[in-house]
Amino acid sequence: MEFLQLENIFNTKYNKKYDGHIQYGTAGFRTRADILEHVLYRMGLLAVLRSKVNKAAIGLMITASHNVETDNGVKLVDPVGEMLETSWESIATSLANVEDSNLISKIEQIIKEQNIDMSINATVIIGRDTRESSPTLLNAAIAGIQVLNGIVKDFGIVTTPQLHYLVVCTNTNGKYGDPTLHGYYTKLSKAFKRIKQNNANNERYVAELSLDAANGVGAIAAKEFQKYLETTIIIRIYNDKNGKLNHMCGADYVKVEQVPPINFALKANVRCVSIDGDADRVIYFYLDENIKFHLLDGDRIATLIAEYFKELLEDIHLSFQLGVVQTAYANGGSTNYISNVLQVPVVCVSTGVKHLHNKALEFDIGIYFEANGHGTVLFKNTVIQTLKNAAENLELSTTERASASRLANIIDVINQTVGDALSDILLVETILYAKGWNIIDWERKYEDLPNKQLLVKVSNKNIITTTDAERRCVTPEGLQTEIDKAVSQYRKGRSFVRPSGTEDVVRVYAECESQSDLNKLIIDVALLVYRYAGGVGPEPQLA
Repeated sequence: MEFLQLENIFNTKYNKKYDGHIQYGTAGFRTRADILEHVLYRMGLLAVLRSKVNKAAIGLMITASHNVETDNGVKLVDPVGEMLETSWESIATSLANVEDSNLISKIEQIIKEQNIDMSINATVIIGRDTRESSPTLLNAAIAGIQVLNGIVKDFGIVTTPQLHYLVVCTNTNGKYGDPTLHGYYTKLSKAFKRIKQNNANNERYVAELSLDAANGVGAIAAKEFQKYLETTIIIRIYNDKNGKLNHMCGADYVKVEQVPPINFALKANVRCVSIDGDADRVIYFYLDENIKFHLLDGDRIATLIAEYFKELLEDIHLSFQLGVVQTAYANGGSTNYISNVLQVPVVCVSTGVKHLHNKALEFDIGIYFEANGHGTVLFKNTVIQTLKNAAENLELSTTERASASRLANIIDVINQTVGDALSDILLVETILYAKGWNIIDWERKYEDLPNKQLLVKVSNKNIITTTDAERRCVTPEGLQTEIDKAVSQYRKGRSFVRPSGTEDVVRVYAECESQSDLNKLIIDVALLVYRYAGGVGPEPQLA
């Protein structure tokens, strides 16, 4: 495309008004909403180019997930619902930060380097969360898409997983599902109801759930889901947009603070869940008779799924390679249970869903969950077809056919494109129902090691670099040696540090056999980070 034909992409309304550097990470761009208009405009341009490269629809989601309400962000979704290809993250970063005077030449460079045929049609599927800033940013993105003659399919306010679902359905001509929100709700709810009809082992299971919706888009989706699920499960929704988004509620708050959300009715031993602002994370919890808080996080969910799937595969006498993918944040209790008790392979990768997702693809059935509750299950097509064939094979026993049918139906409950809080809830409820378990039965399978996270403010987070799936610190020199010394003083002690992706803070994680030891260890390590990495402000301490 010639220079003059690109002149129309220069739009003074969306001039670059922020002098700082902004980085495209695993979650895309995420920062203060008031500095993002030019970024959304440019991501609209980039989405069109990405669509032309792939000759397929691309997704653009406007959200900042579990961040505070004044933040916002954007991420692009590739054709089969996966995160943006890693090589294009640097392209996105470069485009977002280029000066206005060089915008046209940057676009020309991308077109040339990626060998883009600008005559190919481009489609961008857009969704947004409930933040007040989202409509303004939506307009900026649409302006960028339309200036390069891209087709906009705006689905309005949707959860992030719904946007991923819509992208893959559009690009597979409906093979994965109907590319509408009605298709999303119908696919998952029908599969859930079908499974419950075929299994009556519900002695201790109660089909009721209390949901903390983080005052976000998940509240809208959960209410809509309830219409499709009818009476198969009753969901009582709290924090349903009457308060501040993610403020003292939501999956991230419950996981990190290890306390119940505000504005939430609690009864002893009742199953509760929290989702985050864009509904891609889920955390279970409950209070016991002594008002003690119990957390069942992403590790617990992964363990529950792995155990049940292994049982079904053994019933069918199929030897698919089943595996679990975790990060360094996974509790040592869960890793030990999965690998040593269930004897299911466990691998550890760097933090970020794209890393877990890619590793899970290597298994026939790959289960991945971050401890924060973000995860899903991936099935190879050969597995899906084998299960369908087994379910209809009259030469197999009744037990074999029933288990194959159950697992095949479960696949339709799962949103394989990305972690989906509502889909994951249905999956957990399916398994608890099949086993006839309440939440206490689930928790009894193993004991978590006491664990905690702290943030240490530093002048420059980039001074911290890591290796071994972020479990070992490379720089600053000497820090890891001191961390090792501190950890060695405590039974079952483990700790690691890693820089935040967006802020000048270092995240410190620790776990120990006892709570008192944990409190000492995490302060020991946080102080080491403060001293070695240029801590800012008061020395770290427990709240």
